[in-house]
Amino acid sequence: MLNFPSLSISNHTFSYNPINYNHIPPLKFQSLALCSYGRTKFPSGSCSYGLRRKRVLVKGVLKVKEEGVESGKRVDFGEGFDAIVIGSGIGGLVAGTQLAVKGARVLVLEKYVIPGGSSGFYNRDGYTFDVGSSVMFGFSDKGNLNLITQALEAVGCRMEVIPDPTTVHFHLPNHLSVRVHREYDKFIEELTSYFPHEKDGILKFYGECWKIFNALNSLELKSLEEPLYLFGQFFQKPLECLTLAYYLPQNAGAIARKYIQDPQLLSFIDAECFIVSTVNALQTPMINASMVLCDRHFGGINYPLGGVGGIAKSLAKGLIDQGSQILYKANVTSIITEQGKAVGVRLSDGREFFAKTIISNATRWDTFGKLIKQETLPKEEENFQKVYVKAPSFLSIHMGVKAEVLPLDTDCHHFVLENNWTDLEEPYGSIFLSIPTILDSSLAPEGRHILHIFTTSSMDDWKGLSRIDYEAKKQVVADEIISRLEKKLFPGLRSAIDFIEVGTPKTHRRYLARDEGTYGPMPRSIPKGLLGMPFNTTSIDGLYCVGDSCFPGQGVIAVAFSGVMCAHRVAADIGLEKKSPVLDAMLLRLLGWFRTLA
Repeated sequence: MLNFPSLSISNHTFSYNPINYNHIPPLKFQSLALCSYGRTKFPSGSCSYGLRRKRVLVKGVLKVKEEGVESGKRVDFGEGFDAIVIGSGIGGLVAGTQLAVKGARVLVLEKYVIPGGSSGFYNRDGYTFDVGSSVMFGFSDKGNLNLITQALEAVGCRMEVIPDPTTVHFHLPNHLSVRVHREYDKFIEELTSYFPHEKDGILKFYGECWKIFNALNSLELKSLEEPLYLFGQFFQKPLECLTLAYYLPQNAGAIARKYIQDPQLLSFIDAECFIVSTVNALQTPMINASMVLCDRHFGGINYPLGGVGGIAKSLAKGLIDQGSQILYKANVTSIITEQGKAVGVRLSDGREFFAKTIISNATRWDTFGKLIKQETLPKEEENFQKVYVKAPSFLSIHMGVKAEVLPLDTDCHHFVLENNWTDLEEPYGSIFLSIPTILDSSLAPEGRHILHIFTTSSMDDWKGLSRIDYEAKKQVVADEIISRLEKKLFPGLRSAIDFIEVGTPKTHRRYLARDEGTYGPMPRSIPKGLLGMPFNTTSIDGLYCVGDSCFPGQGVIAVAFSGVMCAHRVAADIGLEKKSPVLDAMLLRLLGWFRTLA
């Protein structure tokens, strides 16, 4: 469980709690070891020495066979792993499990002691906290965009979920209070009650969202970099494919302004998009916005019983059940290349693992700035960084509070922007609040609720501070946010606090291994929709990327989509799916050219 360096409050007294690994329960995973140099400890505790080495697969556990000396028992020669996945975020786990189901031998390497990354969890004093968002898209039982459900079912897993009747309750300037109800008509009715003069524009804007969503939802979702699939889908559903191609370079804000004139309503749509992408509607690709703004009504928001961390745990278990592996406390420090091809990875402890393909679930900044040891960035990555910058990180507050401080009709998710619309994208300007115990009371001790608070925060705000000043600043910022929530939503909140921990961008960088603690990429200016977002292949042969710095971007449903696409492309490249080398080369060149237009 994640043990954040934290600020703890007990009876309003702030005290720093050091990391305590005693909270971490034993985890079942298959341990791997590889001799790279001289001496290695194997699971049996034996050691092996030698001069000449060959990489060998030993009953699914990678070991080394010395020339003339056998390391370990029951040596079974094989070709090793088909894919190594760096990181076990949702994108990496979906890619890994999808490949394992297709018959690939996959090794997932996770720096921390549990899977999940931003979708992980940690336990404290009887509370089970989600590390990241508790708003779960793609978790329904219908359609083609229920990608989390499909990923779990692919490895024989199912999770019980609890429907959320309200996606989010907005508390906005000028006393604008809007609930996004699960029922679309109910949401539209509430929104138009504030803007009756814009009813036609509201229906037209969200109607275009539904047009895109329905087109996506009708297609079998696989890699857009695989031409046989792409052409097959086009011939089966040409209208839907053309619809998506039309909207690919467009943004939500521009389309909203075609139909809506009221500045406050346009600011509301900015807030809707900010939750999706951490930028306003003018900078949010229309396809991304449509996936989220419609899936919340089509399949609905469904919270997994026991917490979001159960998704990653189930996928990790499914991966192992398929005969593949996951190794924890495996900090990858570099990707090994030979003659321009990615062939393996090196860990911080010196171990090396090799595979036919390498999939990085790290951000592109981490992948090409830290893991790939090159003096200059590949041209493709230079172009990416010309279009996108690192989004800011977050300050997160996990609290346990006495249940009586919350009104009985409290919604699970809230977005708070009290006074000025211009504060939406400013550090600490807006607050996102999740109370998952509204849906699942088992996450907290009896008579308690969990409050999980996010607000944007830059790494620059936390640099150059002494330890004492760092802790004092956490106290000041947390105290201000609590005061705002106490004034806006929950009078008496401060006196009801039972437990609190504060995580800063430094926390997120350390435990989630994300450069500057970033939430993901955001456009430098107004982008051409998703046109500039790279897919899974990279300019380095054998190296693929997956996650939020790949098409289609940020959010649980988006990174799951990225994982599905990556697995399909890798499977084709290693011979587990059909492919056409000639068409592949043509399509990849075409897609590369399209990205230059962004």
